[in-house]
Amino acid sequence: MSVPRPARVLVVDDSVVARRIISEILDDEESIEVVGSAANGRIALAKIPRLNPDLITLDVEMPEMDALETLSRIRADFPGIKVVMLSNLTRQGGVATVESLFRGASDYVTKASQMESPEAARAFLREQLVPKINALVGSPERSSQVRRRKAVVEPISVPIGIVAIGVSTGGPNALRAVLEVLPPDFEVPIVIVQHMPPDFTRSLAERLDTLCRIRVFEGRTGGRVSPGTAWVAPGDRHMEITGGTDGVSLVTRFGPMENSCRPSVDVLLRSVSEHYGPATLAVILTGMGQDGLAGCRAIDQAGGHILAQDETTSVVWGMPGQIARAGLAQSILPVEAIGPEIVRCVRSSPA
Repeated sequence: MSVPRPARVLVVDDSVVARRIISEILDDEESIEVVGSAANGRIALAKIPRLNPDLITLDVEMPEMDALETLSRIRADFPGIKVVMLSNLTRQGGVATVESLFRGASDYVTKASQMESPEAARAFLREQLVPKINALVGSPERSSQVRRRKAVVEPISVPIGIVAIGVSTGGPNALRAVLEVLPPDFEVPIVIVQHMPPDFTRSLAERLDTLCRIRVFEGRTGGRVSPGTAWVAPGDRHMEITGGTDGVSLVTRFGPMENSCRPSVDVLLRSVSEHYGPATLAVILTGMGQDGLAGCRAIDQAGGHILAQDETTSVVWGMPGQIARAGLAQSILPVEAIGPEIVRCVRSSPA
């Protein structure tokens, strides 16, 4: 059996120090080969044909040719190359990063800030960057052992009361594809966990709100769970459902990480399962890891329905792949079919 070749990476950053640190981190990995670096987007575009990288790390803030213009050129001229953005944990960084994801960036990592030492900063960057490069460029997980359930084709016997979505790597474009087909009078509420830090989730919710016919907000404690409204869990906070005499609302809290995530899909899905039981429709979209698996088991045990994105249209078939292999998904669908299937499930269920 042949050994897979290392992922070829081009490092693009206007900072000499940043280029050196990123290159040193990646060169320590047997699965990654740094084939070159560039100080700006114009130089990077000129080097791509000669270096033939599999993946480019691209700083969000660069002079001469900014990151969004560079990304647009990469997507147009070299569509097969993966791009990981490097961003500061700021409001401005969040806006630019979210926009880059909508324009076709594969994923992002945040730069270390306020670390106690350079070594801690390097470790922080390595822990984020290396697994994402390996997931995006490494050998894809095959679906040969997926246990498929029969697709949902019969009317659903229990009224759907809520749609709960979990997503990570590749999420913004997947969410756009799913949410933008929902009508403005969509009959049930939607709650979403997208793995992102603070400010980034706010930017994501605001951008989706401009693109979709339903309303999209960042989650907050006390937010009312109502039809035709989607809530995106805030970065670094778990989001849960709570019920009272005045209806169903949200609670956000700090809490320990689950699956190394905060917000966590499992936390949200357990909460939704407890309040809605068989009236839950859970949807797991593209993403790394297995966050959402335990929550989907709870949804399944409660009699709810589960949809998963297929391997072909997922940026990384980690989260939905876990659901598919566990036999928990009633349907495994391409991302463009999931929105219409959500509408069908809701409208075919009893009023």
